[in-house]
Amino acid sequence: MATVQAVFIKGHENRTDPKPHTVYRIEVQGPVRSWQVWRRYSEFDDLDTELGKTAGSRPPAALPPKHTFSFRRKFNEDAIIKEREEGLETYLRAILSNKDARWRECVAFKAFLTIPTTSSMGTATSDPSSSAGPQQFTSSSWLDEHTALQSLVRDIKADINKRNALSDAGEVTQSHQTNVQAKKKLANLLTRIGGLAKGLDDMQKTGMSDGEVQRRGDMIARLQDECEKLGKMVIASRQSRGGFSSGSAADRNPASAADRAALLGSGATAAKVSNGGTITRKFGAAALETDQTRPLDDAGLVQLQQTEMETQDTQLSQLSAILQRQKQIGLAIGSEIQEQNEMLDRLSDDVDRVGGKLAGAKKQLNRLG
Repeated sequence: MATVQAVFIKGHENRTDPKPHTVYRIEVQGPVRSWQVWRRYSEFDDLDTELGKTAGSRPPAALPPKHTFSFRRKFNEDAIIKEREEGLETYLRAILSNKDARWRECVAFKAFLTIPTTSSMGTATSDPSSSAGPQQFTSSSWLDEHTALQSLVRDIKADINKRNALSDAGEVTQSHQTNVQAKKKLANLLTRIGGLAKGLDDMQKTGMSDGEVQRRGDMIARLQDECEKLGKMVIASRQSRGGFSSGSAADRNPASAADRAALLGSGATAAKVSNGGTITRKFGAAALETDQTRPLDDAGLVQLQQTEMETQDTQLSQLSAILQRQKQIGLAIGSEIQEQNEMLDRLSDDVDRVGGKLAGAKKQLNRLG
């Protein structure tokens, strides 16, 4: 399996949903891209069992042992987790480096590492669950998929920027190919967002709290907004910068009759210049020359105007990026406030319940007194 060159376990995270457990961060390196997967020990154990059944024998390396004594886990937790990280990394590397490919060619192993099923590791269009039918999400794997989709959104934006750069450079064929690639990734993104929404519905039916469902629903909504924006960017003709349109700028954007009348006025009037001569390249009323425009001819003025417009476009793009970051910060603050409100509501319910118990206890004490 040449698509995976190396695998590492570089850290862990303690999670509380659905109950307290530890997940390990697996970094998978391919020829041109890398990705990460979060898995808990029980998933490694399930994988080991499945590989033993499918391949006919256990993998070449054994899993690190389970620690069933709570006393040891309580007082030596960090050392145990570190030891387990090393053992799990050795387990995965043994499967990848073994001459016998039957374990790493198993569907269960590929699904465990979310190895793309397409022939190219350079494209982020592969769906790790496509070969196994509808994906059944857990709470942690749902978050992993959401993170992967955010990465795919960034990949599509990078392709669009590359398309624009190639278009400006006159590389029409490569620009078109890059645009087609971005469209394919966008189609895959839409499909996977649908699977993410379906997975959230399934988890809601299995008992996920309403607050968490609402929070994850907002995450899906933000992805859908990104898809809508990307769709408009992908199909944009970029006429203002010559992208995929043909003909001259004047043909693509003809001036209106009112603009032409305002420009020409009652006739071409010569504008006075500081040295007493005249210049006849201006239309309409006399306009003052500047030190920047005085030495330029018509072609130079057009080039100066294009440079100024490109500078303004760059500044607008930077402002747009700043506003987008502010929007994301605002959404994150809103999400945090919502979670805090839910916690306060639960605290209020607990206080009411404890108050009722105290009132009942007080009544019993009064009867005893």
